Amino acid sequence: MTKFNLVVLYVKDSNASAAFYQTLLDRPIAQSSPKFSMLPLDGGAMLGLWQREEVEPRVSQDPGGSEISFTVADPDAVRTTHETWKVRGATIAQAPTALPFGHTFVALDPDGHRLRVLAPPA
Repeated sequence: MTKFNLVVLYVKDSNASAAFYQTLLDRPIAQSSPKFSMLPLDGGAMLGLWQREEVEPRVSQDPGGSEISFTVADPDAVRTTHETWKVRGATIAQAPTALPFGHTFVALDPDGHRLRVLAPPA
């Protein structure tokens, strides 16, 4: 059986993106090389940041065509995370709002990757 353990984003500058995510998520950089960095997420998963021009095979999709989602406890946590991420430098693409699947907001990283924070309905 396989185990999910890594999400990789293709980025313009892996070191700059690692610094952004380290600040945004308040997580240490677990691995760093000139073209690839990795940070721990919850549940044993990792976030990899691979410099776009080094990816093999070559990347054919621009950032923003998918999203990474982070679950929080409730709408108050959505609003708190939204304010924290704004202060930490994330661009906000969607302010906190209630949608059929829960209370949510969407931020963008420096490359335009979508980061959704979600509190599912009770």
